[in-house]
Amino acid sequence: MHVATAFGLAALLAVSVATDASAGDILYALKLGALAHDVPDLWSGFQVERNAVDINVEAQFAAAWALPWGAIRPVIGGTINTRGDTSHGYIDARWQGDCPSGLFFGLGLGAAVHDGEIGGPGSDPDKKWLGSRVLFHIPLEVGYHLDAHNDVSVYFEHTSNAYTEKFNEGLDRIGVRYGYRF
Repeated sequence: MHVATAFGLAALLAVSVATDASAGDILYALKLGALAHDVPDLWSGFQVERNAVDINVEAQFAAAWALPWGAIRPVIGGTINTRGDTSHGYIDARWQGDCPSGLFFGLGLGAAVHDGEIGGPGSDPDKKWLGSRVLFHIPLEVGYHLDAHNDVSVYFEHTSNAYTEKFNEGLDRIGVRYGYRF
C-alpha cells in the first residue's frame, strides 16, 4: 500500500468521525483536490516525473492555537499519484488567516513520507531523487469561502529534504481543492 494511500485513508477515517454531531469539535475541514504532478519552474525548478493528476485528501483538525489573525491547526493528508509515480502522506502544523471578504490564506510546515526514489546507484532516472524517505512538507493555499461551509482554493505543496542529504531534487504540485468546513 502506498504511504499516501494510508494517510488518505486516515483522512477518510476522519470523515467517519464527521458523521457524529460533535464533528465540529474535532474537525475544522475536509479537503479534496486535483493537483498537477511535478510541475516545472516552481520551487524545485525542473520536471522529471511524467505529467499526471494527483489526488489530494486532507483533514484539518480544530484549532490548536487560536490567534487574533488566524489559527494554527494540525493537519493530516495524502497526495496520491494516478500514474504510479511519487505519492506521499503528510502531517503539518497549518496557519490559516481568514479575511472578512471571504478570502483565506494558509501556510504550513510538516513532514511527508513518500514512496518515490531516494537516489544513488540503482535508482530510476525517470523519477525524482528525493534523498530521504522523510521530507519537509511546505503547503501554501489561497482560497475563498463560498458560504458558511464550502470553499474553493488554489493549493501548492513542496516536498524536499532541504539539502540535508546528497540528493535533493524536490517535488512540486499545484492545483485546486474543494473544502467542507464544519
